[in-house]
Amino acid sequence: MIGRVRRPSIAELKPDWLTLKLLTKIGINALGDDGLLRGVGKALEEECGVRVVGVADVFADILAPEGALTKTQVDEQSGEDIKRAVEIARTLGQLDIGQAVIVQQGIVLGVEAIEGTDALIARAALVRREGGGGVLVKLAKPQQDNRFDLPTIGLDTVQNVHAAGLSGIAVEAGRSLILDREKTIEAADMLGIFIVGLPQGGGHA
Repeated sequence: MIGRVRRPSIAELKPDWLTLKLLTKIGINALGDDGLLRGVGKALEEECGVRVVGVADVFADILAPEGALTKTQVDEQSGEDIKRAVEIARTLGQLDIGQAVIVQQGIVLGVEAIEGTDALIARAALVRREGGGGVLVKLAKPQQDNRFDLPTIGLDTVQNVHAAGLSGIAVEAGRSLILDREKTIEAADMLGIFIVGLPQGGGHA
């Protein structure tokens, strides 16, 4: 599963006996997305005898590498905005809320919750300040199990960032996915959008 997946309510699930057993095991840990996915993975391994692996174990080539990936480079203001966004994203992640933040000229334009990244970008476009700049930063949650729900960008992300008037995208190297990397970077170069892979646990490009 890549992209926004709507989280159903318990009533919508209509669980069978095994699902009820799994949900009981997960319990309170299912409050956030990371807790839910960790719980599901653990329950599947314990109850069904399967081993859950991450996408990086199968398709390691779609992991974001560290450093500048595009011809357009991070300017001084964008670098400061990235540092600010990383601080916010780390705090959000520790609370198991979201993975993405948009900052422009030091001002937080939006943080991701249940709506997903595309909706966050569209919302940020409505409150964007005059002048240039603006960055989308996506980071894995500090406690996140790397097998599940890694931050992901792709061609749509680049196009949406450009349409919103933002300057670029920063993701965490080794803990983020770039779909159709060649086409995504090509589109970013054409649109003048930067993409940069941040050091794991680091603060900026």
